Amino acid sequence: MTDARKDYPATSRNREPILEVLRRVLPQQGLVLEIAAGTGQHAAFFASALPQLSWQPTDPDPELRASIDAWRAEAALDNLLPALDLKTTTLPWPVAEADAIYCANMIHIAPWSAAQGLLQGAGRLLGPGGVLVLYGPFHRDGGPTSESNARFDASLRGRDSSWGVRHLEEVAEVARENGLELDEVVGMPANNLSVIFRR
Repeated sequence: MTDARKDYPATSRNREPILEVLRRVLPQQGLVLEIAAGTGQHAAFFASALPQLSWQPTDPDPELRASIDAWRAEAALDNLLPALDLKTTTLPWPVAEADAIYCANMIHIAPWSAAQGLLQGAGRLLGPGGVLVLYGPFHRDGGPTSESNARFDASLRGRDSSWGVRHLEEVAEVARENGLELDEVVGMPANNLSVIFRR
């Protein structure tokens, strides 16, 4: 049988620093909804490291959902749920509520409407005290935070004019419109940020 697991090296490189943040900001128990879970490597790793949480991975790409479920089968964890088809701009979402939402490296490799849909959905699903964690590159204070992020932004926009590194202030404003307050910004390796919003 062909192994459907996809393996992206960057996912393995950044998982430990992200886990440090998640251990600190996620609730002690409940359901974590992962948006755009990609290969499923993060889902399997975080579900293993955080056994008190149920981890619900989602992705709109059927090939990636197959990879997620293959990683899930290999991990054999009771708290890692089967992948669901979720596109942030398509309603209704297949999950009605969550205690936390995690999304890594999605909003810059998608149209701005995908980020808006994510923040609107988080506002709908999260109850009081619920947390949204975004991970990836961001512009701050009107511009890129590093030369490498400026080059990355130009590369993204060259591939698709609707893509690009997002301005943190604009993301925070849409979050606020949906009942989410910016709580913390954590500097991460490779000029990325973990951005924590709370309901």
